[in-house]
Amino acid sequence: MKRIESSQNAQVKHWKKLVTVRKDRDKSGEFLVEGFHLVEEALKDPSWVLTLIVREGMKIPSDWNLEDVSMVEVTMEIAKEIAETEYSQGIYAHCIQPKSTQNEQQNWTNVLMIDAVQDPGNVGTMIRTADAAGLDAVILGKGSADAYNPKTVRSGQGSHFHIPIVKGDLSEWLQTFRGKGIPVYGTSLDDAVTYKHVEPQSQFALIMGNEGSGLSPELLVQTDMNLKIPLHGQAESLNVAVATGILLYTLIPIENES
Repeated sequence: MKRIESSQNAQVKHWKKLVTVRKDRDKSGEFLVEGFHLVEEALKDPSWVLTLIVREGMKIPSDWNLEDVSMVEVTMEIAKEIAETEYSQGIYAHCIQPKSTQNEQQNWTNVLMIDAVQDPGNVGTMIRTADAAGLDAVILGKGSADAYNPKTVRSGQGSHFHIPIVKGDLSEWLQTFRGKGIPVYGTSLDDAVTYKHVEPQSQFALIMGNEGSGLSPELLVQTDMNLKIPLHGQAESLNVAVATGILLYTLIPIENES
């Protein structure tokens, strides 16, 4: 196994930028995952993993398939520099951001669209929820947190490797789905139907809006129907990720449940 001891090593500098700089993640199409669970999820398809990074003294699980995986051991100092969490487990994977093809995108019929949700934890939880609900993809609109921000990835708990995630113009995607006869649901407090009055759908697109301002007006006017979740207590609002879970599990057909 190769060993790196200097924090001035070019590869170490690149890893640090993948953790801290969105522009570098976007430009390279790469990202870093941290911790045993996320690394294990990445290794389920070793083609995603460019390098497995192990802190000195760490023991790699014996059941991991590492046959075609490049591995590097790093010092405690370097491991701390590339760690995003305070109490790092000392294992990381330098990964390629999974991509979807245009042909695959044409077959999407159950999709979550995210409009300017800014908190990485919320976006990661929404990606994880879409994965759990069995959706085809997540589409991130302008103003949303980076899908590959370390906090987003940690909140996603491995779902980044299970469900396609793309950035795009939500208005264009909305019109694409409507053109295929796929109903598009927005979320709003005004001119909206209580979510319990909606029947499960075999195909749908759901758009969730910004934590504070909600869905943008230009998207709201293009949806087929807007949904609302009544608040029966004194809370001012629901967390957007929690609301996403309620609505997705309202819309998915019962036959999809096991």
